[in-house]
Amino acid sequence: MSTRAGIVVTGTEVLTGRVADRNGPWVADRLLELGVELAHITICGDRSADIEAQLRFLAAEGVDLIVTTGGLGPTADDMTVETVARFTGRELRLDAELEAKIAAILKNLMGRFSDVDFDAVLAANRKQAIVPAGAHVIEPVGTAPGVVIPGTPTVIVLPGPPRELQAMWAAAVASEPVQEAIAGRTVYRQDTVRMFGLAESGLAETLREAERDIAGFADLEITTCLRRGEVEMVTRYEPPNAEVYRQLMELVRDRHGSTVFSEDGSLVDDQVAALLAGRRIATAESCTAGLLSARLTDRPGSSAYVAGAVVAYSNEAKVGVLGVDPALIDAHGAVSQEVAEAMAAGALHRFGADTAVAITGIAGPGGGTPAKPVGTVWFCVMLADGTTVTRSLRLPGERADIRERSTTVAMHQLRRALLGLAQPS
Repeated sequence: MSTRAGIVVTGTEVLTGRVADRNGPWVADRLLELGVELAHITICGDRSADIEAQLRFLAAEGVDLIVTTGGLGPTADDMTVETVARFTGRELRLDAELEAKIAAILKNLMGRFSDVDFDAVLAANRKQAIVPAGAHVIEPVGTAPGVVIPGTPTVIVLPGPPRELQAMWAAAVASEPVQEAIAGRTVYRQDTVRMFGLAESGLAETLREAERDIAGFADLEITTCLRRGEVEMVTRYEPPNAEVYRQLMELVRDRHGSTVFSEDGSLVDDQVAALLAGRRIATAESCTAGLLSARLTDRPGSSAYVAGAVVAYSNEAKVGVLGVDPALIDAHGAVSQEVAEAMAAGALHRFGADTAVAITGIAGPGGGTPAKPVGTVWFCVMLADGTTVTRSLRLPGERADIRERSTTVAMHQLRRALLGLAQPS
């Protein structure tokens, strides 16, 4: 049986959604890298009884390792250490050496402030030097040390700030109690496949067929989700089951090969960035608020290939900035093939680019007509060699959904144009 772990994320601000949980997913990825099976992630507020309830639950589930995040500060609502000590049946003791280290850290921090009572600050932070008897102390990155408490299960207690937690993770894992707790770990492989232009239900049908026809399919742990209009399939398995995964991928390619654009986990954004090497791209957007240009520039070195961007909502902006002929707008409307192509041509010319993408559409609400309802979007990719690919889609959802899906469609249309692939019907 593989080594199993659970994560307890503490913090009322995380529980109520005021702060997004960044620690749970990060620790989950690190556990996967270690070959440790993650059983549960729980989130609870800064209440001792609730924290202890999560610890008892995970222990009852038979996990070998528990990782807690948060609640290690000097204030009254920081109670993770004392709660874990009670849960593990260990006394709390002041670690004099640790107290001295915290004092040195505080003295350095307080040096930049005037009129601060250092002794008062030190007294408040003395709480952070009180640790369970027999615990392995993890050196602090901020002022809060972490601790590892050996036992069944072994408990790693880490601070809440992600910068501190991440910097302390390696030391926690290297400690003897953790190494003993994860001694039975298994090496896992994880492969991510991404598809575009496929309904999640279509993949679900293929997976049902695989479950029926492929021996050992149950040994694959598969999760699917719809993300930014793409279907993502993540498969986790032990190395002896690599042949089972190979058979699954044969079936997926056979059924959905034209929609598979990534088998190595790469994003379409990464692929487009690589394809734009040596090129210069410009964008013209009227309904996506510059989100496409933001995706293009959210990559290292993007200044080498992004020439410029125009967000032109009004017809006057389309005419004045992008040089769209007003007669085209009068004849066909701002949301049309003709105007999309004119916007792309205008972006090419204005920025001296060799590649352009234009998006014009109706994200709503209230902007649609029976002929062009909300969600109607035209896309155009235009290359300097004359290649022009234009298409229209009716996208579902609210304004934010339509905008996000539009940028994904544009990225995939751009990718296919740069690869010289035929566009899907």
